[in-house]
Amino acid sequence: MTVSLEVAEGVGTLRLDRPPMNALDIATQDRLKELAEEATRREDVRAVVIYGGEKVFAAGADIKEMQAMDHTAMVLRARALQDSFTAVARIPKPVVAAVTGYALGGGCELALCADFRIAGENAKLGQPEILLGLIPGAGGTQRLARLVGPSKAKDLIFTGRMVKADEAREMGLVDRVVPAGEVYAQAHAWAAKLAQGPALALRAAKESIDTGLETDIDTGLAIERNWFAGLFATEDRERGMRSFVEEGPGKAKFL
Repeated sequence: MTVSLEVAEGVGTLRLDRPPMNALDIATQDRLKELAEEATRREDVRAVVIYGGEKVFAAGADIKEMQAMDHTAMVLRARALQDSFTAVARIPKPVVAAVTGYALGGGCELALCADFRIAGENAKLGQPEILLGLIPGAGGTQRLARLVGPSKAKDLIFTGRMVKADEAREMGLVDRVVPAGEVYAQAHAWAAKLAQGPALALRAAKESIDTGLETDIDTGLAIERNWFAGLFATEDRERGMRSFVEEGPGKAKFL
């Protein structure tokens, strides 16, 4: 399998495994969507790590496969391509991308689907589609601009240049840079910590932020308000408040 889902400590690791560069061909895209939906459904998965291995995250699409496709073929495929990445972005649980080596084109777009990105010092990210006479097609023009702002997104997309880990952190493309050998361990630790938290409140927070960013402030506030009130019906809210009153802050256990 080109993508696998392994679960430990409440964390599901979506592992890309298509040597040598984890090129995201159609079969890999479809498998990614399938496993993202599985991670969404499974109650034993409370947070997710996306990982490509020690040497490379994902170097992009399978160019040889794409070269053989004409306009009609891509019209029929483009929605499925986007849907596979959107399935990752919509996992209603904390998701962290553990980025080592190249994260280019579709690989960068996949990292953009995470809530948090930890990059190795050897990481190089970019959207080089313009060098092929194309633009990003798996969410890059939308998610990248929302993350780093339109000007920085246009810089990367118009030029197709790669940025190293430190520059990626400076522009907000990644959140933390660590030694390459520590990327997965730190990503898993971050996810495992959040996996101990209140699942419904985390889901509410993620949906409120993500959906709110796509709409006006009044609609966003309504989304927040409805989730906030709804959480008062949950056992986690009762446990959290009772623990705060009886034991002080930060000691509630939600599992």
